[in-house]
Amino acid sequence: MARITAGVGTSHVPAIGAAIDLGKTEDAYWAPLFAGYEWSRAWERDARPDVVILVFNDHATSLMLEVVPTFAIGCADSYTPADEGWGARPVPVVEGHAELSAHIAQSLIIDEFDMTILNEMEVDHGMTVPLSLLFGEVDRWPVRVVPIMVNVTQFPPPSGDRCWRLGEAIARAVESFPEDLNVQIWGTGGMSHQLQGPRAGLINQEFDRDFLEKLSADPQALRTITHYDYLREAGSEGIELIMWLIMRGALGPDIAERHRFYHVPASNTAVGHVVLEAA
Repeated sequence: MARITAGVGTSHVPAIGAAIDLGKTEDAYWAPLFAGYEWSRAWERDARPDVVILVFNDHATSLMLEVVPTFAIGCADSYTPADEGWGARPVPVVEGHAELSAHIAQSLIIDEFDMTILNEMEVDHGMTVPLSLLFGEVDRWPVRVVPIMVNVTQFPPPSGDRCWRLGEAIARAVESFPEDLNVQIWGTGGMSHQLQGPRAGLINQEFDRDFLEKLSADPQALRTITHYDYLREAGSEGIELIMWLIMRGALGPDIAERHRFYHVPASNTAVGHVVLEAA
């Protein structure tokens, strides 16, 4: 039987990928950020997951504004890194787990989550940066990936509570998959940041640190944060944090926090990262 053993939350700032690809990880500006992920890379080598369910958002790469599904799931055998305007990142093709994806898609739809099924898509920094941060520079990613895509780019995105309930439904789906698989679920995006308008460059460290603390100490409180709360406290792009709640909802009530990291700045945003193990 497949089982979700751990959850990871991490920012997916595109400049992090550029720093890796351009050999700047030891530069004074970037070194503290990458040092914050060293523990997690060692932990992943020991954890040896078979599959990562990776929750992220597309940045107008595979899905333009003509079609914006609230939730989508990738069901392909592989996903090619996308050219986001400066060339595709020199990272491996992401191998999917089509059988597990199809099983989760069926289970979620029966569970009344209307998932859009993506049988082909390219993946941008929302997926490739977290993989690089957790697995480093490799010739082949050591896991297969089930992509879960969430709309956080065009109003209205789903609520944090609905994302939490989607996480719970994903956990039920994984538990009913017959193959013995060590599965992790990652929530990516955030933390506080705003890319445009008079508040461009906004970073709210108090809000970010409280969010990270409550993931372990009081996760139910995070379900009540409204769209307006995110906009006011975390900026227009801070809404990406709802994707962390899919990860947290999937882990269940009993977790152990193994690692927490917060760093400012990375480009024009804060970076947050947690590792949570399921009890």
